[in-house]
Amino acid sequence: MSAGEDEMGDNSGMAGQPPQILLRRDVAHSRLFRIEELELRFSNGEVRHFERLASSSRGAVLIVALADRDTVLLIREYAAAVERYELGLPKGRIDGDETLEQAACRELMEETGYGAHTVRHLHTLTLAPAYFSHLTHVMLAEDLYPQRLAGDEPEPIEVVPWSLAELDALVRSGACSEARSLAALYMVRDLVQTKETE
Repeated sequence: MSAGEDEMGDNSGMAGQPPQILLRRDVAHSRLFRIEELELRFSNGEVRHFERLASSSRGAVLIVALADRDTVLLIREYAAAVERYELGLPKGRIDGDETLEQAACRELMEETGYGAHTVRHLHTLTLAPAYFSHLTHVMLAEDLYPQRLAGDEPEPIEVVPWSLAELDALVRSGACSEARSLAALYMVRDLVQTKETE
């Protein structure tokens, strides 16, 4: 079973047999990242070398916390890679033997000061599957209550309530550019709208 097959589904039959891995080795690493070289032999005999950022954890959770049926809790924090503050959803790595639900509850309390009585897994996303093996699990948190845990953030995080009806305005504003957050927000907006029409 390949990494992520149970979360993402087995799509090996879509284009024939998956390639045979001839070589797998680390070529560089830092405190956060590990670059892995793969030598693959495809079913037609072609041999190619690929590099990817290999995940060193079980992935991360991304939490859509609904304060009510139309209001989601966003956070504003500094995004070092793009050198600006960004709005996005609470998120974080799954620690140790945490379940997805436990990781989502912990991150939500650390980053927003709220816990959730109801947390469920909606979907699993990849960032750039040809280059990055990391998985992000989208979690829906409802029935919120005030509860803060100490986190590892370098400064206090601003919590920004946002209307699901105003997602297009959020995209146009440029304040939130992270594709994972935007995909999760639209996913939950559609879910809420579907429930309202049932």
